[in-house]
Amino acid sequence: MDEDTPGDTTTVVVMGVSGSGKSTVAAGLVERLGCEFAEGDDFHPPANVAKMRAGTPLDDEDRWPWLRSLAAWIGEREQAGRDVVVTCSALKRSYRDLLRDGHPSVWFAHVTVDPELLRERVERRTGHYMPSALLESQLATLQPLQDDEPGASISGAGTPDTVVEQLLATLSAERGVRIDRGTSS
Repeated sequence: MDEDTPGDTTTVVVMGVSGSGKSTVAAGLVERLGCEFAEGDDFHPPANVAKMRAGTPLDDEDRWPWLRSLAAWIGEREQAGRDVVVTCSALKRSYRDLLRDGHPSVWFAHVTVDPELLRERVERRTGHYMPSALLESQLATLQPLQDDEPGASISGAGTPDTVVEQLLATLSAERGVRIDRGTSS
């Protein structure tokens, strides 16, 4: 993305349930766009991580401080005129509203995947604290991106390159984001 001035930045929040491919898609976006990245999971306080590792779903009271930290990070980057990509499950509309409140740069990229493929992915991965047992809780909590929210839904079932290309095309069409650094075409 271009070097921007405050008020003219784009923050792509790659959202979806665990196993949807948020981190993989975000890495592809960062590579293509050449911008800063933050893994939303890194903003969880230790108590949230311990709770999830134990297989206990987070509730709203657990999530609000985490979301506020992410929103503050987004705001700092906006003020600095920086384009960024961040991952965050952003399962509920109210969570997304908090992330974009006062942050016009926010654009959501909802990566959607069939529940069976999600289960397969979550059960296969290693080194992540989110157990597959919590997937049902996330699916039950998920409120899909609505038409009046800035962003788009994209299937995460394809190859990572295909998903990233589709997302970039949509982002360019909706936000006018020029992809002029880090491209590999």
